[in-house]
Amino acid sequence: MDDNILKLLPDFLSVLGEDEVPLGLFYTNQRPAEGFSPQPADLPTREKEIKNQIDWQAVFKDFSCAIGHIWRARKKKTAAFFSAEQFGCPGAAFWLGFNKPQTETLINYVSTGIPNWTEGERYCASPDALREIFEYADPRPAPKKFCVVKPLSLFRENEEPEVVIFFSRPESLCGLHQLAAFVTNDPEAVVSPWSAGCGSLAIWPLHHMTRGKNKAVLGGWDPSARQFYKTDELSFTIPLQMFKDMLNGYPESFLYAKDWKTVQKKIARSKKAWGETA
Repeated sequence: MDDNILKLLPDFLSVLGEDEVPLGLFYTNQRPAEGFSPQPADLPTREKEIKNQIDWQAVFKDFSCAIGHIWRARKKKTAAFFSAEQFGCPGAAFWLGFNKPQTETLINYVSTGIPNWTEGERYCASPDALREIFEYADPRPAPKKFCVVKPLSLFRENEEPEVVIFFSRPESLCGLHQLAAFVTNDPEAVVSPWSAGCGSLAIWPLHHMTRGKNKAVLGGWDPSARQFYKTDELSFTIPLQMFKDMLNGYPESFLYAKDWKTVQKKIARSKKAWGETA
């Protein structure tokens, strides 16, 4: 991690009204020494599904949400990590790049359900529509064994995040949103695609990066994962280079203009309303 990032970060967060150090996501072959992760389990692949080799009752019994592990890591200021053996949720295994193509069972579960078993989540109108979305998202295969998410302050000298993740309420979030446009000169610098909560943190940012697009991803819309966000909180994930451009460019931006001072007053009122300040 570039030491200059950590030097510039405190003032940047202060101006934005952010109290939490953002997280970095990266892939590595080294298992973190500590942190939160799902219990080991057998990965339910499409190949196993075709051969009827998946115990779906066991899969759902051992279910744990990736955003839940990241929530715990945020609270304890440590890492959350995942792999093809420690995925927790078969949806996360897909969105984090450990399992592709997605199984038909999960496609039906997330959309219209499975008769005599589950009514499903009903997040998509039909299995066919969801299948097309998954094919379009086309998660990049995990390049290394572990996907690790941890505060930037915990990154070692030889570690570098691919993307940087903020969890923010709207007042501070408007600063990040506008700053993304400021540093890219792109009026569509921020996108907000459909996905599971973990997809907004990983595969959608990487989806655009691998296609040469410099996009920030606004997420946190997944109803199943909302329990692991603060009330009124969303995620905002950006490529590392955009983050560096923000750190270097924000002193010349609207964040030092008079209108932002009004927003800062609203940020203070919001923190007081949520009991985060006296």
